[in-house]
Amino acid sequence: MIAIIAVLASLLLPALGNGKLKAQGLQCMSNHRQLCLAWHMYSDDNRDVLLFASENPADPSTDGGAWVTGTLDFDPANPSNWDPNENITKSPMWPYCANNPGIWKCPADRSTVTVNGVVLPRVRSMSMNLFLGGWGGTDGGWGPVFSAYHIYLRQPDLIDPGYSKVFVFLDQRSDSINMGNFGTKMAGWPDQPDQYGFYDLPGFYHHLACGFSFADGHSEIRRWLDGRTMPPLLQNQIIWSYNAFSMPGDQDVAWLQDHASRPN
Repeated sequence: MIAIIAVLASLLLPALGNGKLKAQGLQCMSNHRQLCLAWHMYSDDNRDVLLFASENPADPSTDGGAWVTGTLDFDPANPSNWDPNENITKSPMWPYCANNPGIWKCPADRSTVTVNGVVLPRVRSMSMNLFLGGWGGTDGGWGPVFSAYHIYLRQPDLIDPGYSKVFVFLDQRSDSINMGNFGTKMAGWPDQPDQYGFYDLPGFYHHLACGFSFADGHSEIRRWLDGRTMPPLLQNQIIWSYNAFSMPGDQDVAWLQDHASRPN
């Protein structure tokens, strides 16, 4: 009897695991749609103005125009990691979020921070496409890799390349997420793949795939094609060394570039 139960368990566990992954993927897509709807509703109520992907650290007056402020890490002394009242409920989008901070996080993101001996989940895994509003409406002074490409400041700007082709939010991996933006490295776009690389790394919570929402309101899960897009996840630490990820010929970089912005 014990042997029979063991055999049955070995058959059922993979199915249960796949079911859990599917349920998490569906919940993530729902979270993306709700968060993107809140982003859109804010813009509709504010003369089509788009929120900034991040505040400009050099200009505190831009804080109020950012979709979220605060920087995530794993420091228990930093309440941005674990307290939604620190940044999330102060977001200009919050009145459109139905009092639900859960939509700011992918359900498959299990990252935590330990505060006074208590393990708490981190509150955010969603980041916004940097080219939507940039750093307080600017390219952040990073040079042509950003300044040569369009920073979208109003909804009508999104006609090029089209609302359905510009991603608004994506799941960012727990060791890469910090400020509210995800910076797609545009070097090499569209036909010089030897220059491809990453500044920020996207998530792969959904069995080597990442959740996205787009400016037209739809959401999808994008399966990555190149294993280099998913280097081993660091535990309880943030990758701060930008320019460290050179990925010549990475098809995933090309896809992100094509869905982030267009040249000025």
